[in-house]
Amino acid sequence: MDLLLWRHAEAEQGSPDAKRKLTARGEKQAAQMGQWLRKNAPKKLRIVASPALRCQQTARALGVPFETDARLGAGSDVASLLAAIGWPDGGDAPDGHSAVLVVGHQPTLGRAAALLLSGEEADWTIKKCALWWFTNRTRQGETQTVLRAAIPVEFA
Repeated sequence: MDLLLWRHAEAEQGSPDAKRKLTARGEKQAAQMGQWLRKNAPKKLRIVASPALRCQQTARALGVPFETDARLGAGSDVASLLAAIGWPDGGDAPDGHSAVLVVGHQPTLGRAAALLLSGEEADWTIKKCALWWFTNRTRQGETQTVLRAAIPVEFA
């Protein structure tokens, strides 16, 4: 199974936090990464987004249906994120999805990336609108997580 972590694009400051919307620059960022994803992401892709407005707007840039899961909201933890998507097996992913794209927040996404690659949560930073792409595989009876790509929006 592949896991793609996509941090929301640049958002306005203010409160309430859940209602912060993308800036004009953030809308351009989301469109740019959305275009890259439409070209390069796995075809059987389940998309799950935080209910926060900025994540919803970022996910909409893909132009395809997506799910919303409160377990991915701002302030969520890595265990909640992994439970929401059923990593590493895909859980109950409908229609045989082979990959999950999570549109979420820092610090949860960075901590998830650290856990997947190092075995321990740490405060790693994922830039706004950047994408980290992981693959889970089994080699010689050992489960491995491999970083396929880490793409800042400028490179999309």
